[in-house]
Amino acid sequence: MSIRYFQSLPRPSAESLSGKVLSQMQKEFGAEVEPFTLHLPLPELLAGVWMACRETLLAGSGRRDAREVVAASVSALNRCPFCVDAHSIMLLGSSGNDYPKALADPFLSETAAWASATRTPGSPILQKPPFSPEEAPSFIGTAVLFHYINRMVTILLGPSPLPFSSGFPKKVSMQMAALFFGGAIRRQKEQGASLDLLGEAPLPDDLSWAQPSKPIAGAFARFAQSIEHSGALALSPEVRNMVANAVEKWNGNDPGMDNGWCEEAISQLGVTDKSAGRLVLLTALAPYRVDESTVHAFSASFPGDAKLLSALAWGSFTAARRVGSWL
Repeated sequence: MSIRYFQSLPRPSAESLSGKVLSQMQKEFGAEVEPFTLHLPLPELLAGVWMACRETLLAGSGRRDAREVVAASVSALNRCPFCVDAHSIMLLGSSGNDYPKALADPFLSETAAWASATRTPGSPILQKPPFSPEEAPSFIGTAVLFHYINRMVTILLGPSPLPFSSGFPKKVSMQMAALFFGGAIRRQKEQGASLDLLGEAPLPDDLSWAQPSKPIAGAFARFAQSIEHSGALALSPEVRNMVANAVEKWNGNDPGMDNGWCEEAISQLGVTDKSAGRLVLLTALAPYRVDESTVHAFSASFPGDAKLLSALAWGSFTAARRVGSWL
């Protein structure tokens, strides 16, 4: 599957950082899948998003099928059909049940309800989640990760990882994919095994939910640092401040029907920064509105895959961090 707006990348060497990430991904996730490989233009960012996923969804505490329910439910909340299909496959591989059947389990049903409320700050279920305090970093980390991933996938990938979109052919292809990934799902994974990919980093205060788990705190600290490095590569302080202030006021709702709110927010930026501000603010709060014209306007002033990836990743993670602060 091609990645929208990006040039094709040469295969990284096995000894490079990207090569080490892809090797671990192949072994422990089961394949080199596009929601990760779209980060190849920035090896540090590829490593950061991989370790955030590995230490929560793959190796975290609590039931794997429950964490897959979180991934699928957050993806449904964000209207990301690609990720809904991908993690319905993983749920089928981890539990033997598809998403509707899995929710007959009361714990999985409660977990889905919690994940579906993650954009509703103050919701009662967020105050009394169905998982234990010890499991919280794994579940919250999975939710935050997919609020990030959904935005990236909505903009850069197609509607599904499957060759069929509906009916019996889709059902069969999901079952075949679940069998394919089953071995990697069942393989035991030692927590913290990905952390050597990047050097230590401080954990930002707004990610303090990760502190009870040293591996998850280490993964998200490194991921956050890679995001900040990427943002500084592509975005001016003025753009980052504007987006951060807008996201701080966000209450989880979809913005209005038109883009007037976005144009008003970027109105004080310089001409060149306006294209960057528009792209990043839409990525954070309305990724389904990012289209070719938005991307091409940005790339005319900030050319190259690395800068586009940096802008999208910074906007996506800024929104995901905001969600995490409610959990």
